[in-house]
Amino acid sequence: MATRIRGTGGTPGKRPASRAEGGRPPLLRELLLVTGLFLVYKFGRLLANGHETAAFRNADLVWDAERALHFPGEGAVQQLLLHGEPLIRAANTYYAAVHFPATIAFLAWLYWRRPAHYVWSRRVLALLTGAALALHILVPLAPPRMLAATGLVDTARVYGPSVYGAVPETDSMANQFAAMPSLHFGWALMVAIGLIAATRSPLRRWWLLHPALTLLVVVGTANHYWTDALAAAVLLGFALLVVPTPERPSEPSPPSAPTTAAPGAPRQRTDAGAVPIGARR
Repeated sequence: MATRIRGTGGTPGKRPASRAEGGRPPLLRELLLVTGLFLVYKFGRLLANGHETAAFRNADLVWDAERALHFPGEGAVQQLLLHGEPLIRAANTYYAAVHFPATIAFLAWLYWRRPAHYVWSRRVLALLTGAALALHILVPLAPPRMLAATGLVDTARVYGPSVYGAVPETDSMANQFAAMPSLHFGWALMVAIGLIAATRSPLRRWWLLHPALTLLVVVGTANHYWTDALAAAVLLGFALLVVPTPERPSEPSPPSAPTTAAPGAPRQRTDAGAVPIGARR
């Protein structure tokens, strides 16, 4: 028999949702937290600036390792994008303009529609970004567009738009020697995984096009090696193992069909009058 929780004024048999059960966390606190995490990452990356010698030495090691392991050449992807100037400009724009807005829109939608998945995704992204920051500082890496051995074109510099300064060693806005892991790819992959986990649409797996397109762009514009994306995927996998996944939203149950009694069934009298015995629940 259902009982009413005293003092809640709610539905019998139900408890009010707590924050741990999926309640939306305070908006101001979340804005301050996410902004603080972003600033720590942004300025923390700058600590790796100035390590040009180590960055190019590591780049040579990564490039040689990929060739030894028979990775597909990054140049083959770039040649696809260089078939037309509008295509390569679109790739540069995607690299420059989609990364942060897509992630912010993803978190904002989850915060409003799926609070439990928002908290989960924010924690996973924080772990991924923190691990990436440590790797950026410990292992500075020049991107393939700077490495002469790759023979790749710095498409952002040649065709635009570019988000990096002309002199990498003195770029005060970004650390250009932080190629591994690729957070462009890592964040895009988490956006897709988070939306697949938080929604019930049969088309939700199409969100995987976002990380696939991001991978094509970061490699084709010579901003990252294949290994950078692989490292991001591995770090994301560890973060997903550490942070418990919330329950997937349930689908509404179809209405049950009313029970009818067979013709001629005996009837039993109740307080509300005579009803067919076969109709009792």
